[in-house]
Amino acid sequence: MNVEQARFNMIEQQIRPWDVLEPDVLALLARVRREDFVPASHQALAFVDTQVPLIEGSPQGACMLEPRVEARMLQELRLRPTDRVLEVGAGSGFMACLLAGLAGDVTSLEIHPELAEQARHNLREAGVDNARVLRTDGSAGLAQDGPYDAIVLSGSVAEVPQALLAQLRPGGRLLAIVGQEPIMRARLFTQGSGQTFSHVDLFDTVAPRLLNFPEPSRFKF
Repeated sequence: MNVEQARFNMIEQQIRPWDVLEPDVLALLARVRREDFVPASHQALAFVDTQVPLIEGSPQGACMLEPRVEARMLQELRLRPTDRVLEVGAGSGFMACLLAGLAGDVTSLEIHPELAEQARHNLREAGVDNARVLRTDGSAGLAQDGPYDAIVLSGSVAEVPQALLAQLRPGGRLLAIVGQEPIMRARLFTQGSGQTFSHVDLFDTVAPRLLNFPEPSRFKF
């Protein structure tokens, strides 16, 4: 496989058609070696428009999201070089690497011990020195290190807890994939004045659940 041609095709055929047009984002996607964050057993999927499994046989379905979804989420956060960012769901560290390429400081939380170590290794190998990975349950965020300019959930939740939104600075943004299969939407929250929040739905997609976030009751009379 011609890796650079495959990367070019991924950007031109998958990512640009999804309205990812910001030059800084496109340049970063061309520079970061996505294939280095994909498990060896799935290298053939590194540039394919699909989710890539990260833990073989895992019932939780930990995976890398589709390249176009990651790229669109990255663009919609509108990161600045001074931003402090919190990610929930480090996975293999790829999204943390992208976030670190645009922001000043990134903290990524990962509940799976093997993935946390994998993400740390991948970020070290990529030469990223402004992102750290903590092995912890990220469902409550990391309030003691907040507030944050941006928070991104790299997976889906039924709803975004108020405790996470409260960890944003005024004007801060939180991006999450919200809902139940078969209908989920990428939703961008923005904090206004006095701990008020507005949101806009960006696009439809489906992503595996992040662990330990609240689920609505399925009990019916």
